[in-house]
Amino acid sequence: MLWAVLSGIALLIILGLGFYAGKLLFLLNQQKKRQEAARQSRIVNITDSVIVIAKAMDQQQCDLSEGVIRIVNLLNALPISSPPDFKAQYPHIHALFTEVSGFAILEERQQLPKSERRKQDIAREQIESEYESKVLEELPALQSYCGNLLAAQNG
Repeated sequence: MLWAVLSGIALLIILGLGFYAGKLLFLLNQQKKRQEAARQSRIVNITDSVIVIAKAMDQQQCDLSEGVIRIVNLLNALPISSPPDFKAQYPHIHALFTEVSGFAILEERQQLPKSERRKQDIAREQIESEYESKVLEELPALQSYCGNLLAAQNG
């Protein structure tokens, strides 16, 4: 009789633990789905942004230096597994990024005297003119890459 009661209690404990483990697995699966949906959404937002910036650069609605800074930072933020070597794929965009990333921006720029700001503007414009044709040649390939990435996320 004691064995039957103990066996019943043990069975209830095992069933309870099994139910709890199943519930935890279900919640973990739901969390993974939410994280994957957020990752997919982030990829779509970033690639859309890169395409818009590249078009604006191509149509001369955005300074090349501002565009490459934004594009390089967005590409680095893409949450994809095994991303390509963007530096090798778009060498002129990265070269321009490297050259202009040392200039003052935002509040730091506002703190500079007018003469120093103008000096940086002239230097930046000169660097942009050196890279302009090469960067503009890379933009269609970048837009194509982002378009393909978008298609892969939507398909």
